[in-house]
Amino acid sequence: MKQKRVEISNWRLEDDEQSPISNLQSPNNGRLVSVSISAPGVDTAVFLQQALGEARFFWSAANGGLTLAGFGIAADLFAWGKNRFQQIQQQAQELFADAVIDEAERPLAGPRLFGGFSFIDDFTPDNTWSIHYPAQFILPHYQLTQQGDESWLTLNAILPPDEMPEGLLPELRAALAARLDSFLTQRGKGVKGSKEKAKALRIEYPMSYEAWAAMIDHATETMRSGPLNKAVLSRVCEIRYAQKVDVDGALAYLNATYPDCYRFLFEPRPFHAFYGATPELIVEVNGRSLRTMGLAGSIGRGKTPAEDDALAQELLNSAKNQHEHALVVQSIRRRLEPLTSELTLPDQPDILQLGYIQHLFTPIQATLKNADGVLPILQNLHPTPALGGQPRELAMPFISRAEPVPRGWYGAPIGWLDHNLDGAFGVAIRSAITQDRRVWLYSGAGIVADSDPQAEWDETALKFRPMLNALGMVNG
Repeated sequence: MKQKRVEISNWRLEDDEQSPISNLQSPNNGRLVSVSISAPGVDTAVFLQQALGEARFFWSAANGGLTLAGFGIAADLFAWGKNRFQQIQQQAQELFADAVIDEAERPLAGPRLFGGFSFIDDFTPDNTWSIHYPAQFILPHYQLTQQGDESWLTLNAILPPDEMPEGLLPELRAALAARLDSFLTQRGKGVKGSKEKAKALRIEYPMSYEAWAAMIDHATETMRSGPLNKAVLSRVCEIRYAQKVDVDGALAYLNATYPDCYRFLFEPRPFHAFYGATPELIVEVNGRSLRTMGLAGSIGRGKTPAEDDALAQELLNSAKNQHEHALVVQSIRRRLEPLTSELTLPDQPDILQLGYIQHLFTPIQATLKNADGVLPILQNLHPTPALGGQPRELAMPFISRAEPVPRGWYGAPIGWLDHNLDGAFGVAIRSAITQDRRVWLYSGAGIVADSDPQAEWDETALKFRPMLNALGMVNG
């Protein structure tokens, strides 16, 4: 029996071009079982570092909200093309349809799929994004859930059809308890960083200012002479190191420095990681309850509270930034109104202050007409004008033509799904994509008809800072 359990724990889905987990719940493919136990005292960073060299995943909501971590692969869902949201929805439904989920007194501990989508539907993996699909979600083998002072450890596995999951639950809980002991022995030891910081061999910004200015001038001319109102344009930074990139150290920095952002890690293959700290929640759905935000328009922070206030007032008084923000909020309202029975948002934006930047911010809450999960809403909202443009059908092809470097998952939804198909997704900005010793950073700015190339260049430089700091490249 012990050997069979080892095989079960390592079982994963075979690739299939048409549907990676089509008929997953048929008698030939097995059934998901998910068991959980209370796990007080487990440190998330230690949990992830013990899994170094495996697939790893992390999500932590802003301001002390839900924190999730996972490693290993129990199930791997992926999809392509314009129907990728519907394909993932169908695959997730099949995965969870007949699952045995041991969560009676611990509903937060249930199984969660970690993943996201590429920015554009017809994304083709390139060198930087070579292992990333247009849509991919992974159910980790081990999962840690933390909310406030409570923590749970969860084991997810697909059992062969001849096994009876209910009969195995006590044995699986015992195995989980043994694994918990190994995590607790590491408690208090913290994250073992490299004794020697990874040395950057080279840092480059492939796009010159002259090329950037030409791109922005072309965009503003297009807007002044046609129906395109806004397009978000980005540039990249490339860093090469002498050793493997210290992703754990970078994530620890982001968690400590940006607790008011949504921190994430998606590492489907060891040392190929996408991670960051985004201030923007694209959507969170729980049953019929929905939460999202409008976030557009930026300015730096001051050195004193008085400077902060003066800069915030400058942002509030900026016609360019107010226009950019209004486009985002109007688009979100227009896309949500047909889907909701109640939609609540303030008339004027507020200021969201982060460690290094201030944004115009409009919180939005709604009650959905139907409880169909988060993915249909996500498909409707992505991309908001905050990362795409307005109108969307003009902005998306404009961005693809204008930007010399493919975005991959930058600016796209990243987050998690639970077994009810509810979930939360952030917009993958203030992020980095790492391949062993190489890192690419992306930074974008919202361009409208009166945008100034130098001001937008300076804004993207400001937005590079969180990840540069996390990677030890910039002080302050």
